[in-house]
Amino acid sequence: MLVPVLFTAALVVLLLLAEQRGSAPGKWLTKPLASVGFLWTALQAGALSSTYGKVVLGALLLCLLGDVLLIPKDKRIFMAGIGAFLLGHLGFGAAFLVRGVAAPPTLIAGALLAPGVIWVALWLSPHLRGPMRVAVTAYVLVISGMVALATGTFGHTLDPRILVGAVLFFLSDLCVARNRFVAPGFANRLVGLPLYYAAQLLLASTVDRAVFGTLVVPGLGVGGL
Repeated sequence: MLVPVLFTAALVVLLLLAEQRGSAPGKWLTKPLASVGFLWTALQAGALSSTYGKVVLGALLLCLLGDVLLIPKDKRIFMAGIGAFLLGHLGFGAAFLVRGVAAPPTLIAGALLAPGVIWVALWLSPHLRGPMRVAVTAYVLVISGMVALATGTFGHTLDPRILVGAVLFFLSDLCVARNRFVAPGFANRLVGLPLYYAAQLLLASTVDRAVFGTLVVPGLGVGGL
């Protein structure tokens, strides 16, 4: 999987340069290609060989769609991008359920995330109006649920890539929200884009049956391959 990872990393560097220069053609060229890199990673890792892998691949495809929809500076297209990413997070949540989820760590994670969800909602609320307020609130709830399920799947499989990938995804979304609603600036992209692509590469790599087949702890959760 080294080649697609290096491919993605190189494209992320070029994407950051395009973002810094405000080059729309550069963003249209580099961002979709960088996102193709995490699909390539999943396919090379064997995504098509398991139900879990296929669901992860579907979630990654939705995220690629979201990446493309977030390039234009049109509010309606941005809303469609939020929708694509929301479905992508739901897809990852479904994948974690397929893979197996241990209930205790999921519930503990949900309880620990609750204050953070409230804080994010209060942080963003003054900057949101109308349908955007509803959409972003739903998004925060869904991605928090995805992180809680990732924690449960980590408890079931002991594969840290699942949990780390989900947490990095959450943090990258905070950067997107800050850039869009609170304090626009290149610093958000400089931090958020590497976090986002690292998250996607980690989650894509978890479809490797040879790895996760050896990490399952019997009796800790429900689910399968």
